[in-house]
Amino acid sequence: MARDPVVGPVSLQFQPPPGSTLVQQRAGEDPIVVPNPPVVILAGGRGSRLAEETQGLVPKPMIQIGGMPMLEHIMRAYSAQGMRRFVIATGFMGEVIDAWVNAGTHPYADEIKAVDTGLDTQTGGRLLRLAEFLRDGSFMLTYGDGFADINMKMLLDHHKNTRLVATLTAVHPPARFGNLVVDGPLATRFNEKSQTQTDWINGGFYVLEPGILDLIPGDDCRLEYDVLPSLAVQGRLAAYKHPGFFQMVDTWRELQLVKQVWQNGDAPWKRW
Repeated sequence: MARDPVVGPVSLQFQPPPGSTLVQQRAGEDPIVVPNPPVVILAGGRGSRLAEETQGLVPKPMIQIGGMPMLEHIMRAYSAQGMRRFVIATGFMGEVIDAWVNAGTHPYADEIKAVDTGLDTQTGGRLLRLAEFLRDGSFMLTYGDGFADINMKMLLDHHKNTRLVATLTAVHPPARFGNLVVDGPLATRFNEKSQTQTDWINGGFYVLEPGILDLIPGDDCRLEYDVLPSLAVQGRLAAYKHPGFFQMVDTWRELQLVKQVWQNGDAPWKRW
């Protein structure tokens, strides 16, 4: 996963170029939002920061939380909101995901396709390799290592109303450190880490139109670096503000945090 742009700042203020409108900027037909849009999950990266956890035996999205892979958590979260068709873009150790898909029943899904998109293909390139499954209308996109309690119906509705080629979800970044309360010369209290409420970042949950595939030149294209920033400065990238829970799993510490939230029995993303 191309991490930096995902956790980079998101501006929610944009001014269209003079004389243009949202519809004109999209330069295409209105979004075709179907009731059960396909959900693409990027799950082909090497997950090198969690190598200690994976032990070279499983790809990162297959790390277990509460007895099920992260991948299943994400799929169940979408499924609970009526999105039950999944296309998993595999790569590194994709055979493990293939085996899991084929091994048993998945009652939360109407359809699951695990597609090998190459070992070193970048995120945009992986999406392009899935083009045959994504030409019929709007589709969802996310990564195999992010957790959130996003209202996907509202995200879809926001995307439809903006009539743009791409919508990202803006979230508040989780704080890296606990807060220290200082009173004069004394440190009086340590507060737990919490989400910061002032900044917005790209949480990595998208709604996209098939037209975005025409903007991806090949395997080396990074969606987060090579496509989204250009759309943003052209006024063709929408942002849906999600003020609720968001947590990526990119490090061992973040993994332990998500596991603890699950064990506490109050995981915000659990809607099934």
